[in-house]
Amino acid sequence: MFAQFRRSLSQFFNKSKTINNEPLNKVSLVVIILIDIFILINVFTGLDDISRWYLSPLQTYPCYSEWQNYQTQNTQDKDYKIIQLSLSYNNTQPSQQQIYQQTETDHLGKVSTTCLKYAEYQEKINNSKNQQNINLINQKQTKINTLKQANSSIRQQYDSTLLEKIAGQPREQSINQVSAEKAKIELEQNNRNISTLEKEITNLKNELLSQPETSSFIAFLKDKEQFATLKKGYQQASFWYPSIQLAFQSIFLLPLIFVALLVHSLAQRKGYGLITLISWHLLIIFFIPLILKVFEFLQIGVLFEFIIDIISVLFGRLLFLVSYIYILLVPLIGFGIIKFFQKVVFNPQVQAISRVQKSSCIQCAKKIRQNDIYCPYCGYEQYVECQNCHELTYRKLSHCKHCGYLQDSNNL
Repeated sequence: MFAQFRRSLSQFFNKSKTINNEPLNKVSLVVIILIDIFILINVFTGLDDISRWYLSPLQTYPCYSEWQNYQTQNTQDKDYKIIQLSLSYNNTQPSQQQIYQQTETDHLGKVSTTCLKYAEYQEKINNSKNQQNINLINQKQTKINTLKQANSSIRQQYDSTLLEKIAGQPREQSINQVSAEKAKIELEQNNRNISTLEKEITNLKNELLSQPETSSFIAFLKDKEQFATLKKGYQQASFWYPSIQLAFQSIFLLPLIFVALLVHSLAQRKGYGLITLISWHLLIIFFIPLILKVFEFLQIGVLFEFIIDIISVLFGRLLFLVSYIYILLVPLIGFGIIKFFQKVVFNPQVQAISRVQKSSCIQCAKKIRQNDIYCPYCGYEQYVECQNCHELTYRKLSHCKHCGYLQDSNNL
């Protein structure tokens, strides 16, 4: 088996760097490699573009993260914070709802109607009166922060001055500009101002939250059925999105693979060496990203989610078991793919039948004369001795062309 693998690998590399069984010169090989790199970059660029064609879960449900954060917060100030976030958007054209809908342009899929309704509530809140209110709150909060910083500086001087006074150091020798008595007065005054500003901020927040449009938005956010529907839709979209991406990427790659395979087969039959070589390289280039995307899907796609769910039910959160399953599963899948291509797609006997009918070499598929024992292009022996009548019959065909005797598989 290892010897067969080595032969296959050797044939693969020989086929990648020879034209009509003649090795490429160094310049031609460099040119081929540069072409390969250029095409591979463009293939991955195309794959990236087509994978973004369908709206992602975050684009379909753009309000989910904000709503989710609101639902999970336990702070008393969470109503104000969500309103503050809504008022932070620029109240200019296009509106928040239009921004959501713009993602649908040149894409497949629709933005959630619940999120459009969410954006509609935000637009109603985002009026001049509420904007003025939030600006006043921010200004007063800035003043509070300034007073707190001043208090911190004064408190340091107050503590230092107090220590100097206890130590009996004369005032004129003090390193502080403010006396302990004056520092204490300033601290008390600032604390009173901070308390007044905090009360004013509380009143402004209550006024903001009591507005009809604000109350309606908060009631909408607290509707658990609405959020449950949104969450379910988001989770389903996240579950299927990798599969949808793989489907679109396959739609992009499969026609390229089919055309390259068709050109390669035709060039082999006609004996067009350079076209055969280039189409062979194209086949490899188109298969590389397809294989990578399939493995990427196995890591994050539906199969991965399915395995995770099974393990969670059977073994709790022992998710490291997923690695064991993949270590066993991926080689089995690879084995099945190899068997399929070996037995069905690239079956030597099926290929041999087609090539004999077309008077082509059984090995390299180039045109040869009917009585040629060896291929003049690759040197492959076309015939083998029949075990029954001992006449020469076609290699790799199951029956002798003279007596019809079934050939031993070792003799094919």
